[in-house]
Amino acid sequence: MSKSIDVSNLNIYYGDFLAVKDVSVFIEPRTVTALIGPSGCGKSTFLRSLNRMHEVIPGAYCEGDVIIDSENIYGRGVDPVQVRRKVGMVFQKPNPFPTMSIYENVLAGVKLNNKRISKSDADELVESSLQGANLWNEVKDRLDKPGSGLSGGQQQRLCIARTIAIKPDVVLMDEPCSALDPISTLAVEDLIGQLKQEYTIVIVTHNMQQAARVSDRTGVFNIEGTGKPGQLVEFDDTQKVFNNPTEKATEDYISGRFG
Repeated sequence: MSKSIDVSNLNIYYGDFLAVKDVSVFIEPRTVTALIGPSGCGKSTFLRSLNRMHEVIPGAYCEGDVIIDSENIYGRGVDPVQVRRKVGMVFQKPNPFPTMSIYENVLAGVKLNNKRISKSDADELVESSLQGANLWNEVKDRLDKPGSGLSGGQQQRLCIARTIAIKPDVVLMDEPCSALDPISTLAVEDLIGQLKQEYTIVIVTHNMQQAARVSDRTGVFNIEGTGKPGQLVEFDDTQKVFNNPTEKATEDYISGRFG
């Protein structure tokens, strides 16, 4: 299921404003890539360009290529909705659908994609997705209760279960732990380690220790100044980025002298 992501010469715009400039990067399948850097340098914008969520904003668009599973997702005639089926997204704030039960939340994406599914297949998919999100044992006796009744950390894992239920190739996570307490954060980090057996994962985080703990490779974004575009200034194995970075900007950011 897991696929590589090959980005070349990607420029991301909000109207006339160039927000992220000329990113080229190759992300291996079944790895966790962390994106770090100061606020406002384009990490989340870049992340959203990987499943065409960026262009949901009026006037926003991209130029360049993002090739996933040998298809350019910005190619002519490519349906963004299909792209988002292959490239799932987990947001900063857990967002289970409040009127739906835990069971219905897991199936929401599948139903949205108009997939007809029998009751037995649905039961199986709910269980396997919740198992995959490390949540099954905590919720299996209350699947008919509202998803919004879970704790923050459980809600985030429910959103991860909803994402993996559609069987994507890639899972994007935009600061998935920033609203969570340390114990819930640890649960999500453990889960990321397990999910990479099957999925290619890209995560934006402001937490350096988290990037160091969960990722195989790290991309560092930086910005030269207000009104300038963000750029990917370094991309390498996580250990190397943290222990022996090539760029001074990376060293300054990691050591806290910046941002």
